[in-house]
Amino acid sequence: MPAVQRSEFSLALNQVASERGVDVDVVLETVRNAILAAYRKDHSGVEVEEYRAELNPNTGEAHIFHNDKDVTPPGFGRIAAQTAKQVILQKIREKEKEAIFTDYKVKIGTVINGMILRFAGVNIIVDIGKAEALMPLSEQIPNEKYHLNQRLTFYMLDIREGMKGEEIIVSRAANGLVEGLFRREVPEIAQGSVEIKAVVREPGNRSKVAVFSAQPGIDPVGSCVGQKGVRVQSIIQELGGLEKVDIIQWAEDTKTYIAQALSPAKNVRVEIDEKEKVAHVFVPTEELSLAIGKEGQNVRLAHKLTGYRIEIEGNNELKDEVEEEIEKTTKANEITEQKEVVADSANKAQVEEVEAEIKDETVKVDN
Repeated sequence: MPAVQRSEFSLALNQVASERGVDVDVVLETVRNAILAAYRKDHSGVEVEEYRAELNPNTGEAHIFHNDKDVTPPGFGRIAAQTAKQVILQKIREKEKEAIFTDYKVKIGTVINGMILRFAGVNIIVDIGKAEALMPLSEQIPNEKYHLNQRLTFYMLDIREGMKGEEIIVSRAANGLVEGLFRREVPEIAQGSVEIKAVVREPGNRSKVAVFSAQPGIDPVGSCVGQKGVRVQSIIQELGGLEKVDIIQWAEDTKTYIAQALSPAKNVRVEIDEKEKVAHVFVPTEELSLAIGKEGQNVRLAHKLTGYRIEIEGNNELKDEVEEEIEKTTKANEITEQKEVVADSANKAQVEEVEAEIKDETVKVDN
């Protein structure tokens, strides 16, 4: 059987069908419909339902039939060829776009690097490599300034249906950005020896991250902070240097966890109402501003972190208790020092007495 040489049209047709994973007949049907649409465009008023297009799958030659009569206009072959080419190229572009979106769908929930490409009103278009992503106003850090060609780290939020098809949405304001940065900067988190239990955030101002480790000998907070704070400082720089990050140790005991969540406030006493999910917190008066935070930010984030409504009040009794403990410790130290002085004095007196006796004995011998 003689070999059949395939034309460029046939090769392109089979390539598109193979790449899209569809049958050749499906692509041919799409091309036939496009050719009919092109014919109707040049012949207004015709009923497309009464016409059909035939396409040679090897040569790409097209004919238009009306009730089995060939009504192909002169020179229509060139129009049909152009139409077929456009359809095939469109199919190839659709395939490439589909492959790109499939690739990015598995990256949802991770952090990626990108560059600000242009501004579209209040939204920002970001170059993330093979595709462009959209960062809406709601996903931007309010007090962060953006400029063209600026390279930043973004959180892959979602792929949504937009006005022009699917759009990749990235974020700088999502909690996932902070979590992703910790996973990238802290090897213990990436390996699973330290676990991030919760992240709450007010973008551009403050974040709280609760961490935990079930492995003995591992300090989860210390691991996240890093030597001389190098790890957490790296994360803060990625957030534009605008956001303070509090790292606290997660605790199973609710009272302890709430007290930790109110860091940097210290000497906190917590009473829990489990039924109402309310925590009554008593702090020394001088720690009250730290516990509440600027414009209530600290207590607000602690509420989001723990899930309890937190009611804070200053309590001088706690201050008195702390001062009493300090006073007791000071007095105990003073008594110990006095005992040491008395002991030293007694020893000195004994030494002087022995020295006097030795001196007397020496005098007697001389005489």
